[in-house]
Amino acid sequence: MAGTADLDSAMATAGEPISEEEALQRLRQSEDQSHQYYAAWWLGRMRSRHPETVPLLQAALRRRQPRAVSSGVEENAVARNAARALGKLGDPQAIPDLLATLEDEDDGLREAAARALGELRAREAVSPICARLASDQAGQPLPNSLRLREPCEALIEALGDIGLVAPDVVDVIQPFAIHERPLIRSAAARALFQLTQDRRWGHNLIELLEHPQLQVRRSALMDLGAVGWRPALEPIRDTLAENSLKLIALRGLVERGQAPPDTETVLRAMDDLL
Repeated sequence: MAGTADLDSAMATAGEPISEEEALQRLRQSEDQSHQYYAAWWLGRMRSRHPETVPLLQAALRRRQPRAVSSGVEENAVARNAARALGKLGDPQAIPDLLATLEDEDDGLREAAARALGELRAREAVSPICARLASDQAGQPLPNSLRLREPCEALIEALGDIGLVAPDVVDVIQPFAIHERPLIRSAAARALFQLTQDRRWGHNLIELLEHPQLQVRRSALMDLGAVGWRPALEPIRDTLAENSLKLIALRGLVERGQAPPDTETVLRAMDDLL
């Protein structure tokens, strides 16, 4: 069994090109968790439609361990990849397991489950996600840690992706639009725009494109692409960030945008960045 310190090095071998059948076999076995880790990622990345894929990923997700148990670190690494894969595969039968994982004490697992539930547009997740965000402590840092008590960014983005437009959902997100952390503000502006189509949240994202931290500018780029707000074309093109990320954001304007400028203008901007 790969230990915590050498999981990444074991992945160098586990990550060699494999077939779908080999990925399924690696997920079935229990002796080498680095192989399970890679197999779960591979099945999600390749959008496997094999009938065993979702049940095997669900089983891997259920094998998660209490965070306090040090021997459970690798198990939870596999479970996190299983949750991510289940979100990519789009099969609603995974929703109950992901909802259960949303209550796990491991915040990394809660984050992966929230993102997967957002990808699945699982309306069943709206109430438990709102309950977590409504806590006064949700946006506060853990003791002696930079991590927040809840994976707020993922939870907020999931609500926007699920798209249930309701006053109580909007109300639970709005306080995070003024959170001290700019990545949380970006996630909140993204979700609020998705739910309300209010232009002020698009403008909030554009303001974050001027943030001095590159990580924040990158996040705002991705969030603007996710909402497809066409008036962001020029700010996206002028942002001090990698052209590859600008192209992803501009592609989002093409795929999701509903307002001017027209698609040809966006495509020309993309060509200029190539």
